[in-house]
Amino acid sequence: MRFERLQLRGLRCITEASLELASGFNVLVGANGAGKTSVLEAAFLLSHGRSFRSGAREALTQRNASALSIFSSLRHDDQRVARLGLGREGVRWEARVDGEDVPIGQLVRECAVVCFEPGSHALIAGGAEERRRYLDWGVFHVEHDFLSSWRRYQRALKQRNSLLRKGGPLDDALFGPWEQELARSASVIDQWRSTYLDALLPYLRAQAALFLPELGNLDLRYRSGWPDGEALAEILAAQRSRDLGRGHTTSGAHRADWSLSFEHAPQREHLSRGQEKLVALACLLAQAHLDAERRGEWPIICLDDLASELDLSHQAAVVASLTEVPAQVLLTGTEIPRPLEGTPKQVFHVEQGMLAPLL
Repeated sequence: MRFERLQLRGLRCITEASLELASGFNVLVGANGAGKTSVLEAAFLLSHGRSFRSGAREALTQRNASALSIFSSLRHDDQRVARLGLGREGVRWEARVDGEDVPIGQLVRECAVVCFEPGSHALIAGGAEERRRYLDWGVFHVEHDFLSSWRRYQRALKQRNSLLRKGGPLDDALFGPWEQELARSASVIDQWRSTYLDALLPYLRAQAALFLPELGNLDLRYRSGWPDGEALAEILAAQRSRDLGRGHTTSGAHRADWSLSFEHAPQREHLSRGQEKLVALACLLAQAHLDAERRGEWPIICLDDLASELDLSHQAAVVASLTEVPAQVLLTGTEIPRPLEGTPKQVFHVEQGMLAPLL
């Protein structure tokens, strides 16, 4: 899949912009703060329904603007063209596909974007929430019933947590139905997650060998959020008193996590900051490879400020690997990265929120 056109209005420093994008490499160059990252952010919003920037929700809309909007013309590999739109006025988001109002989940399913940016190392060094988001985005695009199962799980979790905060009696009549629903939904979600990670592992190993061969073989460990081999419903019933004291549910699919270990770096703390970035990049590109296999078309790849995040040899490795696959790539930098010299590309100059293609 690829964006043929991307139109932005009222997004951060961009008042209005329209880009006609090439099918291969698209490079946005300009000074820091010019608005380059906002273009990648727009693509990510269409695919995830949220920004990759922390605390970004309040700052997304341009100062003194009442609304923001993102429109795109997305061509799939079967030549089908989807017209996508996402807008916000105040706090309410609206999504459209081919002119029809749709739930955001339907918009996100239409468009797949993976993005490597300065905060991506949090996938390795940050909390479990980042890793669950990564995992669940992948599962969402494989299992069409994932979203409905996750919503059922979240509803039951909200009800159980509400009962815990009220501090009433801990009897089965109140807690039992919600705990049974939590356990049923969690079991399905857990199986999907585990199956997805099993399928992802060969791609993770291949990407890690490309970028971090010195670390040796890679292994992955998945933790479901409750003890292996035990029934979640029974655990929840046994933990009511403890959870009452804490005011929330401490076991379940919302507590799941996964981690990577290497032959020569068995613990996360053994990785340098630079290696954390490379492991995160390997994870994102592995997910892109798996998504391409499952969908039959490549997701769009966004690389934010690649030259400042990676040294020259790793930049070259990334560019070389992406020239071998039919993926559209959106890349930003203060200048064109050296490994892209001589590679066919569309270049845009970005200055003070204004974008112009360069010949």
